[in-house]
Amino acid sequence: MTKRHVSLPDDAEATLRDFVGEVDDRLSTEDTYEVVEDVLVDLNGDREAYEAWQNGNTVSSVEEARLQSYDPRNATLESEYYAEKDEEKFAESKPLQWLWRQFDNTPVADNVDFALEFRQMLARHLFADAGEGLRIFKGVSMTYGHNIELGDNVVIHDDVHLDDRGELDIGDRVSLSDGAHVYTHDHDVVDQTEVTNYRTTIEDDARVTQGALVRAGVTVGENSLVGSRAVVQQDVPAHHVAVGMPARSVRVKPGFEGDAIPVEDAESAAGDREDRRIPYTLPDDFEGFDEFQRDI
Repeated sequence: MTKRHVSLPDDAEATLRDFVGEVDDRLSTEDTYEVVEDVLVDLNGDREAYEAWQNGNTVSSVEEARLQSYDPRNATLESEYYAEKDEEKFAESKPLQWLWRQFDNTPVADNVDFALEFRQMLARHLFADAGEGLRIFKGVSMTYGHNIELGDNVVIHDDVHLDDRGELDIGDRVSLSDGAHVYTHDHDVVDQTEVTNYRTTIEDDARVTQGALVRAGVTVGENSLVGSRAVVQQDVPAHHVAVGMPARSVRVKPGFEGDAIPVEDAESAAGDREDRRIPYTLPDDFEGFDEFQRDI
């Protein structure tokens, strides 16, 4: 085994449990935006300055901007601009995603045991489904959060991006290594403002290694392995090892030859991405914004 069990001292462990439990309870019973603002003020040690500002004391414009930013309503996220987003779901997930991102910018986010416990709790509020025993490390980003399903004992390492403009389903005991990117949307080749969303699936016991990219609409099969820096453009069969750009199956994991299809059949066995397309419609009164300002 590559890991050993580590625990905090009893006093620190008790403090951790109390803090996480308190935030968990408040997120379940109080206004989410207000809870997030309150927690971020305290995590950043800004309570005294915040209270003084709230009581009408004059502060500099820089300090006021900092204090205002603890309230998610005073912040915008890139995903907020996406035309097809579910406005009602996003209103619920935005403050939780803001808390996730801002928590990772605080010193306590480097306290691994503390941070893993906090993110496990927050995942239960943010994601569509979050299993037990999650280990989510620092710098993990997502589009919305509310279109992500995570199984039990999933490990997501530093700086992984989970795109959930479509739907992302991650099974039990999946490992996503540092810097991996998993996508659920594609842009049109000609008009890049045209977006198509898909359901992307990473099945139980699969491993996507360092810096790999999984394209929207792909299924990474059970117990498969995606090699470092690979670009997965089509399904990876169960128990296969896929490497390269674009990724290709190169062998079956030792010991699973009887459970896997032959390597030479991998490409022909890939599913149809179009069957995993997630349609959406925009409101009749929608006013779009083209950031490129081009006529195509």
